[in-house]
Amino acid sequence: PVVSLQVLLKSDAPTGDVLLDETLRHIKATEPAETVQTWIELLTGETWNPFKLQYQLRNVRERIAKALVEKGILTTEKQNFLLFDMTTHPVSNASEKQRLVRRLQESLLERWVNDPHRMERRTLALLVLAHSSDVLENVFASLADDQYDVAMNRTKDLLDMDPEVEASKARGTEMIWAVLAAFNK
Repeated sequence: PVVSLQVLLKSDAPTGDVLLDETLRHIKATEPAETVQTWIELLTGETWNPFKLQYQLRNVRERIAKALVEKGILTTEKQNFLLFDMTTHPVSNASEKQRLVRRLQESLLERWVNDPHRMERRTLALLVLAHSSDVLENVFASLADDQYDVAMNRTKDLLDMDPEVEASKARGTEMIWAVLAAFNK
């Protein structure tokens, strides 16, 4: 299965992002290579494997939120929920959020190519991650009803494709399909 593909490092050149660079170091140090499914489990911080503790990222959500605060995308606030205070990270840069929303909307409407292998890889990856994060309905909420239906139907058709088949067609999207398959498990 595509989720069992081994993740091989093409380049360990630093990206400038702390989490990505830490991930690259872990992938480089792993012998034998791990599968897509295993890396998703280790890197999301959502699993605990005593034999692979050295590869698990810590405080992933908090570190991502902190990085987005530093980039001016999010802000940090304390909210009171009856008995306790909780740190939240609301969007502070609405224009950046709108840019991503527009990008996804346009990719499924005005720039629809009807073939995932002709889609820009970053847009396909963004679509898969938005689906896996359960935020696609929010992305399309501002559309007129007919556009909403078209976008949701195209998304459904795209995400219902067999990741095994699509990954075999490759052209540099194997990892995206493997991630979709892992999240759809």
